[in-house]
Amino acid sequence: MPASPSARTARTVSPAAESLAARGSARQYTITELAAEFDITARAIRFYEDMGLLSPQRRGRNRVYTHRDRTRLKLTLRGKRLGLSLQEIKQLVDMYDSPSDTQQQLSAFMAVLAEHRRQLEQQREDLEVTLAEIAQHEARCRSLLAASAAAPARPARTAARRKPAVA
Repeated sequence: MPASPSARTARTVSPAAESLAARGSARQYTITELAAEFDITARAIRFYEDMGLLSPQRRGRNRVYTHRDRTRLKLTLRGKRLGLSLQEIKQLVDMYDSPSDTQQQLSAFMAVLAEHRRQLEQQREDLEVTLAEIAQHEARCRSLLAASAAAPARPARTAARRKPAVA
């Protein structure tokens, strides 16, 4: 007698699949592997470790990074691309490690993003003002160059040389 549809969906995962899944989550990385994967230097990874963003295990003299460390590094680099400071990144990444309320985490993240947006919009305004000033200077230089090209050439003045007094 064939198994019912509900019995088919309630299949257990094979021991081999469980082992593979466990190894994937327990995968460990060297500093060289992470540096190559994220196209950063090993020194940058050690710096993030010094800042408390990563906490690798040690195997002898070697650092061993877990999947958690890899995720934290990925979030750190994403935060840097957004222009967040390492302190802001650490606060946000630490929140995701804590078992606290997700609503609080999202609200804090929204506040950080809003402040960062405000700063970027101010920088954009400043850049637009500076670019307008540059355009004015360029226009003035062009008009001066055009006026000097249209004017008749004047002979160059030479300074009268003094003859040394004979004593």
